[in-house]
Amino acid sequence: MTTRPAPRPTDDSAVYWDAVARHELVAQRCNACGKLRHPPRPMCPQCHSLEWHEQRLAGTGTLYSYAVLHHPRSPLFDFPVLAALVDLDEGVRVMTNLVAVEAAGIRIGMRLTVGFEATSDGGTVPVFRPALHRDAPA
Repeated sequence: MTTRPAPRPTDDSAVYWDAVARHELVAQRCNACGKLRHPPRPMCPQCHSLEWHEQRLAGTGTLYSYAVLHHPRSPLFDFPVLAALVDLDEGVRVMTNLVAVEAAGIRIGMRLTVGFEATSDGGTVPVFRPALHRDAPA
Protein backbone atom coordinates (compact mmCIF):
# COMPACT_ATOMS: atom_id res chain seq x y z
CA MET A 1 0.00 0.00 0.00
CA THR A 2 1.30 3.45 -0.90
CA THR A 3 1.56 5.83 2.02
CA ARG A 4 3.52 8.68 0.42
CA PRO A 5 1.51 11.87 1.03
CA ALA A 6 0.04 13.73 -1.89
CA PRO A 7 1.25 17.22 -2.82
CA ARG A 8 -0.99 20.18 -2.06
CA PRO A 9 -1.12 22.27 -5.21
CA THR A 10 -1.57 26.02 -5.01
CA ASP A 11 -3.00 28.27 -7.72
CA ASP A 12 0.57 28.84 -8.93
CA SER A 13 1.79 25.23 -8.77
CA ALA A 14 -1.33 23.52 -10.19
CA VAL A 15 0.08 23.58 -13.74
CA TYR A 16 3.13 21.63 -12.54
CA TRP A 17 1.13 19.04 -10.58
CA ASP A 18 -1.39 18.61 -13.41
CA ALA A 19 1.53 17.74 -15.72
CA VAL A 20 2.99 15.34 -13.14
CA ALA A 21 -0.38 13.56 -13.03
CA ARG A 22 0.11 12.97 -16.80
CA HIS A 23 3.66 11.68 -16.05
CA GLU A 24 5.27 14.78 -17.54
CA LEU A 25 7.59 17.43 -16.12
CA VAL A 26 6.97 21.05 -17.07
CA ALA A 27 8.27 24.49 -16.20
CA GLN A 28 7.06 27.98 -16.99
CA ARG A 29 8.68 29.88 -19.87
CA CYS A 30 8.27 33.65 -19.83
CA ASN A 31 6.58 34.94 -22.98
CA ALA A 32 8.41 38.27 -22.73
CA CYS A 33 12.06 37.34 -22.08
CA GLY A 34 12.06 33.57 -22.64
CA LYS A 35 13.47 32.68 -19.19
CA LEU A 36 12.55 29.20 -17.98
CA ARG A 37 11.54 29.09 -14.32
CA HIS A 38 10.77 26.59 -11.60
CA PRO A 39 9.14 26.43 -9.13
CA PRO A 40 6.04 27.97 -10.72
CA ARG A 41 5.20 31.53 -9.72
CA PRO A 42 3.00 34.30 -11.06
CA MET A 43 5.74 36.71 -12.19
CA CYS A 44 8.99 36.29 -14.10
CA PRO A 45 11.91 37.04 -11.76
CA GLN A 46 13.93 38.34 -14.73
CA CYS A 47 11.59 40.84 -16.42
CA HIS A 48 8.50 40.82 -14.16
CA SER A 49 6.13 39.77 -16.92
CA LEU A 50 2.96 37.94 -15.93
CA GLU A 51 2.70 36.16 -19.30
CA TRP A 52 4.09 32.63 -19.60
CA HIS A 53 3.50 29.29 -21.23
CA GLU A 54 4.01 25.72 -20.13
CA GLN A 55 7.19 24.09 -21.45
CA ARG A 56 7.56 20.32 -21.37
CA LEU A 57 10.92 19.10 -19.99
CA ALA A 58 12.87 15.99 -20.95
CA GLY A 59 13.11 14.71 -17.37
CA THR A 60 16.87 14.18 -17.46
CA GLY A 61 19.57 15.92 -15.51
CA THR A 62 22.44 15.69 -13.05
CA LEU A 63 22.56 15.44 -9.29
CA TYR A 64 23.47 18.82 -7.77
CA SER A 65 23.18 17.88 -4.08
CA TYR A 66 21.55 15.35 -1.79
CA ALA A 67 20.89 14.40 1.83
CA VAL A 68 20.30 11.01 3.38
CA LEU A 69 17.52 11.61 5.90
CA HIS A 70 17.14 9.22 8.84
CA HIS A 71 15.13 11.44 11.23
CA PRO A 72 12.52 12.47 12.08
CA ARG A 73 10.84 9.22 11.11
CA SER A 74 7.38 9.27 9.60
CA PRO A 75 5.27 6.23 8.78
CA LEU A 76 4.48 7.91 5.44
CA PHE A 77 7.98 7.30 4.02
CA ASP A 78 10.49 4.49 3.68
CA PHE A 79 13.77 5.34 5.40
CA PRO A 80 16.30 6.52 4.75
CA VAL A 81 14.76 9.19 2.52
CA LEU A 82 17.13 10.23 -0.26
CA ALA A 83 16.33 13.91 -0.78
CA ALA A 84 17.92 15.51 -3.83
CA LEU A 85 18.36 18.67 -5.85
CA VAL A 86 18.53 17.84 -9.55
CA ASP A 87 19.73 20.23 -12.24
CA LEU A 88 17.56 19.44 -15.25
CA ASP A 89 19.14 19.60 -18.69
CA GLU A 90 16.96 22.62 -19.58
CA GLY A 91 18.53 24.67 -16.77
CA VAL A 92 16.05 24.56 -13.89
CA ARG A 93 16.57 22.80 -10.56
CA VAL A 94 13.99 20.56 -8.86
CA MET A 95 13.76 19.13 -5.37
CA THR A 96 12.88 15.45 -5.38
CA ASN A 97 13.68 12.01 -4.02
CA LEU A 98 16.16 9.51 -5.42
CA VAL A 99 14.98 5.93 -5.95
CA ALA A 100 16.52 2.71 -7.28
CA VAL A 101 19.88 3.57 -5.73
CA GLU A 102 21.52 2.91 -2.37
CA ALA A 103 22.93 5.86 -0.44
CA ALA A 104 26.47 4.53 -0.92
CA GLY A 105 26.01 4.61 -4.70
CA ILE A 106 25.01 8.28 -4.94
CA ARG A 107 27.52 10.64 -6.58
CA ILE A 108 27.27 14.38 -7.18
CA GLY A 109 27.06 14.90 -10.94
CA MET A 110 25.52 11.50 -11.64
CA ARG A 111 23.07 11.39 -14.53
CA LEU A 112 19.44 10.95 -13.53
CA THR A 113 16.11 10.39 -15.21
CA VAL A 114 12.60 11.05 -13.96
CA GLY A 115 10.11 8.43 -12.88
CA PHE A 116 6.74 8.80 -11.21
CA GLU A 117 5.42 7.23 -8.01
CA ALA A 118 1.91 7.00 -6.64
CA THR A 119 0.72 8.87 -3.57
CA SER A 120 -1.73 7.77 -0.90
CA ASP A 121 -4.66 9.49 -2.62
CA GLY A 122 -3.97 8.02 -6.06
CA GLY A 123 -1.95 11.04 -7.18
CA THR A 124 1.59 11.12 -8.49
CA VAL A 125 4.95 12.66 -7.60
CA PRO A 126 8.15 12.80 -9.66
CA VAL A 127 11.21 10.92 -8.40
CA PHE A 128 14.61 10.47 -10.01
CA ARG A 129 16.71 7.35 -10.58
CA PRO A 130 20.15 6.79 -12.04
CA ALA A 131 20.07 7.01 -15.83
CA LEU A 132 21.25 4.10 -17.89
CA HIS A 133 24.74 4.65 -19.25
CA ARG A 134 23.44 4.96 -22.82
CA ASP A 135 21.28 7.93 -21.71
CA ALA A 136 24.28 9.96 -20.58
CA PRO A 137 25.38 12.79 -22.86
CA ALA A 138 28.47 12.21 -25.00
